[in-house]
Amino acid sequence: MKKGLIIAIVAAVVLLGGFLWIKGTYNSMVTADEGVSAAWAQVENVYQRRADLIPNLVATVKGYAEHEAATLEDVTAARSRATQVVVDPSDLEPEEIARFNKAQGELSSALGRLLMITENYPDLKANDNFRDLQAQLEGTENRIATERMKFNEAARSYNTLIRRFPDNIIASMFDFEKKGYFEAQEGAETAPKVEF
Repeated sequence: MKKGLIIAIVAAVVLLGGFLWIKGTYNSMVTADEGVSAAWAQVENVYQRRADLIPNLVATVKGYAEHEAATLEDVTAARSRATQVVVDPSDLEPEEIARFNKAQGELSSALGRLLMITENYPDLKANDNFRDLQAQLEGTENRIATERMKFNEAARSYNTLIRRFPDNIIASMFDFEKKGYFEAQEGAETAPKVEF
């Protein structure tokens, strides 16, 4: 009788310990997954801020540089394409992030061309509204870089958590999948060629 009770107590302790370990590990993974989703939401937030600034910037430039219509149309079209690319935070596969990043890169390129043409218009560069918008855009680009870095840190932390042994057993049981990262765009490793 006493031996059976001891075995029952030991079994109950082992089962309780196993349950607490699984519960704690699962909850840690859920917390990390939510952290990645929150970081992604912040990335989208700063990209949206940039998209919201663009119509005002285009309108300001349009008043000074009407014969630059093709560049202004390119920026508007790139903005439209970039805002249409939506990535589900629960499906942050590398391909989805790359698709989002490509659309945003096209917008960055179009904005770069827009800002380059403004060099030909001294009155535009002196315009207070344009300078304010340009400063806000530069600040937003810095925020984008910061939020992308924070997203990558959250994704790295989550990916490490779900791949560590024995936590990877729990991750596979509950279908926790690896998250993708923001990576440099193709060609970013090559310095731009400057000619005078």
